[in-house]
Amino acid sequence: MNNKLRFEKQVNVTKPKLPPFRSYVKKIGDIWDNNWLTNNGPLHEEFKRNLKYHLDSENIELFVNGHLALETALKTLGGKGEVITTPFTFASTIHAIINAGLKPVFCDIEQDNFNIDSSQIEQHITGQTKAIVAVHVFGYPCDVYRVDEISKKYNLKVIYDAAHAFGVTINGRSITDFGDISMFSMHATKVFHSIEGGILSFKSAELAETFKAMKNFGINSHNDNIEMIGTNAKMNEFQAAMGLINLESINEEILKRKSIYSIYTSYLENIKGIIHLKEIGNVSHNYSYFPILVESKKLRDFLFEEVKKYNLNLRKYFYPLCNDFSCYNFDSNLTPVAKDISDRILALPMYSDLNEETIRKIIKIIEYETNIFNESMLSVQH
Repeated sequence: MNNKLRFEKQVNVTKPKLPPFRSYVKKIGDIWDNNWLTNNGPLHEEFKRNLKYHLDSENIELFVNGHLALETALKTLGGKGEVITTPFTFASTIHAIINAGLKPVFCDIEQDNFNIDSSQIEQHITGQTKAIVAVHVFGYPCDVYRVDEISKKYNLKVIYDAAHAFGVTINGRSITDFGDISMFSMHATKVFHSIEGGILSFKSAELAETFKAMKNFGINSHNDNIEMIGTNAKMNEFQAAMGLINLESINEEILKRKSIYSIYTSYLENIKGIIHLKEIGNVSHNYSYFPILVESKKLRDFLFEEVKKYNLNLRKYFYPLCNDFSCYNFDSNLTPVAKDISDRILALPMYSDLNEETIRKIIKIIEYETNIFNESMLSVQH
């Protein structure tokens, strides 16, 4: 260990962005004035209007968290059936599919951007397929144009898990323009957050009343009858207040992250054996995460443990693959690219108040410990 590189305070992969304290206190003062804490209060409705404008979406519904938002979207598919999805995602995606009564069918991912491999989707389509549930991993858009072609050809719905993709655009078009429904997470660790929270952006205006009822125990606002089975997934006013304040500075937040991305790439430019995701020319990114791939699983696992001595926490994100979870019975060998990437990936710290000195030390630590690992491997071979 190189003691000179050790951080005095813990450096984690993510750090929640908190607005100025007084700004939040002022905003939640409205809650005391009107005594309205939840159930579509005035802050909730203001937040929804502002998000429609920011995301350039005609239809939006808010939820207490992204998971229940996605689960609700999936339940609109109705009944049993299969959905084609990716194993390289957070557990929430697959849990939501199964909780909605559907069966996930895993398609492998692309080597270059870790998203579902659109060239392999068609081989998984059967008479039971209802939808494609694709994930914009780390905020990098899927091949949305190809997915759109396939969905139209086979008359399938497309639901995007856009948990990481808030504010991303493709050729100047909002990420919400693609697919039938997109879900965004507003968890505290995301680029944009409302403490917890979820957004559904959707094409069909007819879904608005359905989503409102489903997130409120199935209660229809137009009559006393409960016509569907619902849950409690309503966003409260405190969440909406945090979202409203954070939305005011989201463009500045993304610009700061873009600068941090550039600093990382400049330090990694001349280091062999480390791969990072490249920016896509026609995409306006949100720089939500900074994942790297190292040369082997052994090295990845070594680094993951050794950097803790420096007060540095990295994350195996996503590992294990969803089709390796012991709570299910799937076979990850059927998705070899995803398995390889999952075995070699590490997420580095990424948040707006990182500075260049911290980034330099992070890279130096990784480089130093990688050299130690390689030297130990050489000594074992000899």
